[in-house]
Formats: sequence, structure tokens, C-alpha cells
Amino acid sequence: MKQLTSNIMMIRPANFGFNEQTATNNAFQSKDVISDAASLKEVAKKEFDNMVAILRLKGINVMVVEDTISPVKPDAVFPNNWISLHENGTLITYPMYAPNRRIERREDIIEQIEASFKVKNRYSFEFYEDEDKLFLEGTGSMIFDRPNEIVYACLSQRTDATLIDKFNVLMGTSSIVFKSVDRHGLEIYHTNVMMALGEDFVVICMESIPDEDSRKDLLKSFARTGKEVIEISYDQMESFAGNMLEVISNEGKRYLAMSQTAYKALTRDQKERLSEKTNLLPIPIDNIEKFGGGSVRCMMAEVFLPEREQEEEEEE
Repeated sequence: MKQLTSNIMMIRPANFGFNEQTATNNAFQSKDVISDAASLKEVAKKEFDNMVAILRLKGINVMVVEDTISPVKPDAVFPNNWISLHENGTLITYPMYAPNRRIERREDIIEQIEASFKVKNRYSFEFYEDEDKLFLEGTGSMIFDRPNEIVYACLSQRTDATLIDKFNVLMGTSSIVFKSVDRHGLEIYHTNVMMALGEDFVVICMESIPDEDSRKDLLKSFARTGKEVIEISYDQMESFAGNMLEVISNEGKRYLAMSQTAYKALTRDQKERLSEKTNLLPIPIDNIEKFGGGSVRCMMAEVFLPEREQEEEEEE
């Protein structure tokens, strides 16, 4: 299986803004008062459009879906939390912690995906959010090492171990779960803010993992699977240096997408080590990450599904 894809889905926000419902356990959201919510919506759209243009310029296929004006969905720009799209043709939707994020799951978006890509199996985990109050927020909660069929996840209110086990049974994966906390001892809400996994490297805030055995297990797994470990600090994690995604262009060129904030937080040595493996691609999204509490990786839902045209040619 491939670790990287050139196909990305992104949702252009209609009503981006500070989400009170997610702020309860997302310490990355700024608590600054927003003086002009209407202006923020327009700024977010401009930052989004610029990011799409940058990715497309590098040969990344970006499928842009417009957010609907109603109902209001302040976090619609972060679709990776409610859907994942896999190389074996599987589409999975997930249970979300915040009630106003559950309405981000849209059947018409899935229909748009199916117009270009082949979905062979579809699974829904969302009934757990009502029946058992259990949550698993897609590739925010789970970091996939796809070729080695490993799921990495830090447990939190939004990432339940029981549901990870169910995912493993469904997808034939194994998992390494651990606890990760911020500098105040509070749970890191999503794994993808403290860890990013590329084709042959991992960027991770190891100091956020208090358990020594967990750190050893992770390092053993990274060594076994050929991942160079690039550690980031709490300060860098708080600047979204863990929220990166490696993608590949149509020409086969690797890019590590990250925010401008994250890029500035990296040291020269970290940049050099990463640049030996991939091409750094900083993108300015200051307002989206400040008020949304998520960064570049959260904005991109990877599409690993087989493309319809390609599959039809293979069948012929």
C-alpha cells in the first residue's frame, strides 16, 4: 500500500469561526475575542483559496467541495475528522465529539467522491456517538502507517481505544496507543497535532508522552519500519509543527505541507533533515489555525480510493 497520495479533498468554509463546543478540550484554539466574525469568515476563505492554489501549483489534485451556508458549521474546513478513504476502496465515517461537528458528515459530499472514485465498502462508526458516547475522529485521532498496516493513536476524550480495536478488526491493522499530554498535563485532543508520519520519517513531540514504556514502544516501531525520528518540542507543537501532511505530486515529487507558523518554529537542523527526504511546503493560514485550533493537515482529507477511470482500464 502507498503512504502518500496526490488526491486531496478539501471543504471551502462558509461560516468559519471559533467553535465553543470544541474549545472544551482543544487547547490549541485561541481564546482571543473575535471582534468581527463576518470579516473572519472572509479571511478564512482567502486563506483556504490560497492553500488550494499552492497545492495545485505543485501538482497535487485538490477536490474542492463548497460548505453549505446552513446549517452553520464553524469547523467544516477540517474534513479529515469525519471521513477516511482507503486504497482498498473502503470509505469510513466517524463519530464526532462536538454535536455541531456531526452535521459536517454530508451524503452529497460522499456522492461527489463516488463520481470520481470507486467505493467498494462503506462503514459507519457514528452510531457510537449517540449510543455509547464514544468518539474516534478519523485521521485526527489515528495516524496511519499504511504500508505497514499500523495505527498510531494518543487516547483522549475524542479517541477511544475500543473503537480503535474495532477499526483494526475491520481494516486488518494493528495499533500502538499511548497517552500524550500538553505542558499543563491535559490530554492532547488529537494525535495529529503531536505527530506526523511521512514515507520514511516521523515528526513527533516525544516529551508529551509521559510513559517511558510507551516512548520505547514507539521508537522500536519507528526503527522497525524505517522511520527517521525528528523530535519537536512543546513550543514547536503549540506552533502546529506536528500538524503536517506529506503528499506526492502527479510527477512523483514529495511535499511536506505545513503552516507558515509551523515552518517558522522548526530549527535549521530540523528543516535540513526533513529537506533531505522531502520538499518543505509552508502555507500561510494564520487565522484558520489560530481560531480553529487545527492546521494544514486537518484541512486535507486524503483520497486513496481507486480512481474510476484507472479501475475501468484495468477491468478492460
